[in-house]
Amino acid sequence: MKKAKTLPLDKIIQGQGFGTRAYCRALIEAGVVTVQGQWCDDPDKSFALEELNFTINDEPHLYREHVYILLNKPAGFECSQKPKHHKSVLSLLPAYLRERSNQSVQPVGRLDVDTTGLLLLSDDGQFIHKNTSPKKQVDKTYHATCKHPITDEFLNQLKNGVLLHDENETIKANAARALDEYTLELVISEGKYHQVKRMIAAASNRCEALCRIAVGEIELPKHLALGQWVFLEK
Repeated sequence: MKKAKTLPLDKIIQGQGFGTRAYCRALIEAGVVTVQGQWCDDPDKSFALEELNFTINDEPHLYREHVYILLNKPAGFECSQKPKHHKSVLSLLPAYLRERSNQSVQPVGRLDVDTTGLLLLSDDGQFIHKNTSPKKQVDKTYHATCKHPITDEFLNQLKNGVLLHDENETIKANAARALDEYTLELVISEGKYHQVKRMIAAASNRCEALCRIAVGEIELPKHLALGQWVFLEK
């Protein structure tokens, strides 16, 4: 039977992003940390990591080797760790998630600055690759508000393939349907630059607003407000 992995409490707290090891030791020694519901002021005491629950200043946390986050991205944020013109989407997360000592938490793919909706974030390289590699062909579903009414001809162009500027081959939507006179649901599996907007333009319409509602089988929760996030359990 495989022995459960253990770590000293100060290393556990540090690895979860709560500061330097010295700062985490000070937190523990100050008596503000509980583990599995019991107060612990010994930073060197070791605990098994599996299903480890702890609190810091009465705020509950679950030990996570990796984090998988679903964010309802608002407009005006860049999907970058080093944004150039707007705030990073990472600024919407608490500091402890941005400062984990594992691989940095990063967006899984990108949404344009003015695009809203479902954005995944993680520090698990395999998860990121699975959901971004072109070879994996993961569907992405969008709702687009169009300037002109949606016609059957427009939908057929998207499904049969449109030629984007500076591209040599036509690109087809995996699915396209009208939700109302001006709202389009579009499913694609590629991730080309401004692809949805360019596809709509190539079919003689214009995208006025864009929201991603699903990545593969992961859907944007209807109750999740813009700027809010939740953990996903892999």
